[in-house]
Amino acid sequence: MEPTPEQSPHHAYPDHWEADVVLRDGGTARIRPITTDDAERLVSFYEQVSDESKYYRFFAPYPRLSDRDVHRFTHHDYVDRVGLAVTIGGEFIGTVRYDRIDDRGRPASAPADEAEVAFLVQDAHQGRGVASALLEHIAAVARERGIRRFAAEVLPANNKMIKVFRDGGYTQRRSFEDGSVHLTLDLEPTEKSLAVQRGREQRAEARSVQRLLAPGSVAVIGTGRTPGGVGRTVLRNLLAAGYTGRTYAVNRAFDEDLATLDGVPAHRSLGEIDEQVDLAVIAVPAHRVPEAVADCGEHGVQGLVVLSAGYAERGAEGRELQRELVRQARSYGMRIIGPNAFGIINTAETVRLNASLAPESPARGRIGLFTQSGAIGIALLSGLHRRGAGLSSFISAGNRADVSGNDFLQYSFEDPDTDVALLYLESLGNPRKFTRLARRTAAVKPVVVVKGARHSGTNPPGHAVPVSRIPDATVSALMRQAGVIRVDTVTEMVDAGLLLAGQPLPAGPRVAILGNSESLGLLTYDACLAEGLRPRPPIDLTTAASPQDFRDALAEALADGTCDAVIVTAIPWVGENGEAETGDGQVLAEALTKAVAGGSAKPVAVVHVEIGGLAEALAAASSTAAPRPRTAAPRTVSPEAGADRAATTAPEPTKDRAGTTAPATPAARTGPTARGTATPTATFGTPASGTPADATADPEAPPRPGRIPAYPAAERAVRALAEAVKYAQWRRQAAVPGKIPEFLDDTIDEAGAAALIEAQLATAPDPRGRPLTHDEARELLGRYGIDVRPTLPAPDPEAAVAAAARLGYPVALKTTAPHLRHRADLGGVRLDVADEEALRRAYGELTDLLGKPAELLPVVQAMAPRGVDTVVRASIDAAAGAILSFGLAGAPSELLGDTAHRLVPATDRDAAELIRSIRAAPVLFGWRGSAPVDTAALEELLLRLSRLVDDHPEVVSVALEPVVVAPQGLTVLGASVRLAPPPARSDVGPRRLPNY
Repeated sequence: MEPTPEQSPHHAYPDHWEADVVLRDGGTARIRPITTDDAERLVSFYEQVSDESKYYRFFAPYPRLSDRDVHRFTHHDYVDRVGLAVTIGGEFIGTVRYDRIDDRGRPASAPADEAEVAFLVQDAHQGRGVASALLEHIAAVARERGIRRFAAEVLPANNKMIKVFRDGGYTQRRSFEDGSVHLTLDLEPTEKSLAVQRGREQRAEARSVQRLLAPGSVAVIGTGRTPGGVGRTVLRNLLAAGYTGRTYAVNRAFDEDLATLDGVPAHRSLGEIDEQVDLAVIAVPAHRVPEAVADCGEHGVQGLVVLSAGYAERGAEGRELQRELVRQARSYGMRIIGPNAFGIINTAETVRLNASLAPESPARGRIGLFTQSGAIGIALLSGLHRRGAGLSSFISAGNRADVSGNDFLQYSFEDPDTDVALLYLESLGNPRKFTRLARRTAAVKPVVVVKGARHSGTNPPGHAVPVSRIPDATVSALMRQAGVIRVDTVTEMVDAGLLLAGQPLPAGPRVAILGNSESLGLLTYDACLAEGLRPRPPIDLTTAASPQDFRDALAEALADGTCDAVIVTAIPWVGENGEAETGDGQVLAEALTKAVAGGSAKPVAVVHVEIGGLAEALAAASSTAAPRPRTAAPRTVSPEAGADRAATTAPEPTKDRAGTTAPATPAARTGPTARGTATPTATFGTPASGTPADATADPEAPPRPGRIPAYPAAERAVRALAEAVKYAQWRRQAAVPGKIPEFLDDTIDEAGAAALIEAQLATAPDPRGRPLTHDEARELLGRYGIDVRPTLPAPDPEAAVAAAARLGYPVALKTTAPHLRHRADLGGVRLDVADEEALRRAYGELTDLLGKPAELLPVVQAMAPRGVDTVVRASIDAAAGAILSFGLAGAPSELLGDTAHRLVPATDRDAAELIRSIRAAPVLFGWRGSAPVDTAALEELLLRLSRLVDDHPEVVSVALEPVVVAPQGLTVLGASVRLAPPPARSDVGPRRLPNY
């Protein structure tokens, strides 16, 4: 909304203050500055406020606003006088205003840094978190305008407003004066205020997704009059799933005398429906979607699933249509899944919602699934169904113009029916927020992610989000730091999800292997070693082993304290006539299930080779077949022993005739849903402690009796188990977070560094910033206790000799030309120059070989103690934030990409893990008899650099290269620093929904 000419030209309309927010109940609203055009809206809003609320606002009966009041409350300079409004459908539902005052409470201008603040919220919208959201946004505006404190006068009986101030988390002072409560709030964000803000954001966004997944009624807009078509398909799927709420078919082309369609009420518009519609599934051409959205908004629909295509996936014009779609929906308080979506599913018994194009609703289970691709969603649904896995919820978000993977994480964290969250992502709109949410969710339940479009450098068509230039290896490392299980394929995602959803987390990497095939056991053993696990020698039960033998061996392994997980390998049994016997899958599944029925604290996985019905029977966890009596003495197989022949010559088994069937799909309803029937409910929320229902559970405690996952290859089972082992280790460590050592505070001059940065940026000719000279970088880094060994220029031999005399022999002579920097292999470095004669000779060789001194820019530096050359870097990505990197200098990091990464701020644990997570880490710890280097000094350096870039976001890149780490201490030989105005951050400030 643009300002009118009456407003001051000195302070243009601040459109960056506009924001869409999610309220406490999951609905959306818009916050924006109040303008002179809002007079009628303000009067209408005030007329709908109760007399009691007016009294609380003005401390006296105030039935109506005078013309003077209206002028005052709609004319602002956006500096000393600011008003914000919360709107839904273009109408005000709440307002806030501040006026700058001096120390005597009189109107003032800057530099006065205090303001009086007052709120008013429509009674119908109180309790939705409107005032809390307004407080966050008006506080951010005030800080931007140099205001540091708010003062407020509140009547003692106005408990709701007092609670808003009290619960905000800001430092406050309270007194009782002249019959009112006088409150003063310091607006500087605190850890508590940030925690409060993020807690409210989490609950609101989770609730907004829950409203979409558990609606009391659904209208399918665009339902075809004849079978087929997208809308009619969704309606059929809703009915087939047994949706427990009310269902409506809507199409403006319906005949006026059409009362029902497929047994549900048929209407030409939502206005014809007498009852509340919670969710609308829109399946009309893109040019008709705005009309449908407006109809939904005007009739109180809470959320939309837009299946229609023709948006950002079609190019620039489509992207603008998509933005307008989001703006329109949010203006009515609705959230959107889509456009170009595949749909949503909720298998809760009280809901049974299949508002998607999936013809069959999955079985109920403990896995939540989010995907940005309809095709991948279909593949995942099919794969999980084949493996006997059930889902708690499914969202296929299409272009994810609104509801995203971050929202799904918010929901999964809260949802008591979800034990594992699986996400297929092709873009990350807000990587900072994603890693924060993923870390919190992963602390209580596994998060498994497949990232598509990893190497393209662009977003897929339809994803109108900022493109991050972070290498995929860096993204993977940052996900690992946040506890995310990053896998490469959807098959690996399903494999990991099955294990994590049905089995407890392993206490360590020790693996017992048992089975009736020596060969398969050895393959599993090798796979464990390749994945960094610690397998015990396989136990060969021999090919004569009976299901009872499997049961006894598994029970013994589960009771053995020397292993943390068990992998069972199995091949088909072969009868006396040489044919594979049928029914063995059911029998073996029953035996294994009984072995773990006592609630083992160890995960169990099965690797099988063509045993008919085994995977299905394990998934169903039931059997009616009786085991055949067989006996066999188990034997331990050395990994070096030969493979058994019987395993390789057994014929292919026939199909298991005693196989199981998938859980039956609820019958489609044949009659219309009765109006007034109970709406679906979903248990959703947190205990009184404010943590999810399973957040305080022991990560190694036995879960509910789970399904034993079965895999057709040893490598797949072991890879899934290895991911579970790494995740369990991360979770144990996350329970006791790392720290930033206090000793850093005593050796860091934060204020001095800030002054240096301000001075350097003030003189930068380029507004985008500038690189620092060597001496400037040394001075800045020195403020944080990072000592860079000085270098002295040597433009000629005499200068080189003078520099060496000043520094003391032995010295190094090296070039600093950009094309030769750090390239000892090209001859641009001479080390251990012992005296003047050697220095002059080296100088001549250098210039004869590589060029004139003016081209080479040679310098002299004192020699450092011998050690391992490493490189330490920090950089700021506008999307992901500050990143700390470490690797060995030269080929390991440059050629092989052997570099580790962590998000800033880094803790002592992050620093320790950083140097140990590169593949070449053994070089630092005494590889092949070399002396271990001072890793403690290296960790301290990493922490100091992390602190520097965290304290000063203007430091956009730092490279320390090389850092020579000796057995005692380290030496930073080179440093480059670049300063620039810090990029805007999307994860700080008041809550707001992204606009792409």
